[in-house]
Amino acid sequence: MIVQNLLNDWHFMRFIRLALGVYIGIQAFQTQSILSGLLAGFLLYQVVTNSGCGGANGCSVPLKKKNNDTVEDVEYEEITTK
Repeated sequence: MIVQNLLNDWHFMRFIRLALGVYIGIQAFQTQSILSGLLAGFLLYQVVTNSGCGGANGCSVPLKKKNNDTVEDVEYEEITTK
């Protein structure tokens, strides 16, 4: 499951999170900054789980766009002022 999630559905923001997570992680290790390390860990967690906000599908990226081709007729009513 996790291997399939890692290998599929790569998009632009996932690459950005990966690059930032790795870069900030290296910087956190070099400067010994705990807060930067936590931020890097959070970004890398988002890359592994492919989640947007880190919640249980709270802000996850939709896999496929739902296409509703139904077009409804709209009736307009003219409003006049007195």
